[in-house]
Amino acid sequence: MSSSTTEPAAPRRDTLNLRIPSADRNLIDQAAAALGATRTDFILRAARRAAEETLLDRAVLCVSPEAYEEFLRRLEAPAQPNERLRKTLQAPTPWTPT
Repeated sequence: MSSSTTEPAAPRRDTLNLRIPSADRNLIDQAAAALGATRTDFILRAARRAAEETLLDRAVLCVSPEAYEEFLRRLEAPAQPNERLRKTLQAPTPWTPT
């Protein structure tokens, strides 16, 4: 009895050609090498992250007028200090020499 297994097809890949100054290409190559990535992987990862951030920045939330009023009320209310906030504000900053 023989059975054949079918491997899923690899996702289709398209080509994207860019013309960039060699100084930019060299910078990208250095950064990719520092991460152990190829130039293509590095650029694709960075472009995808920028695309996602751009789209998320334009997300629209629809809420009821009551929920929006509650949001504004909390936003405009003065901060209520608590122990965790006090401790954080008193902690030394990493950029201040000790």
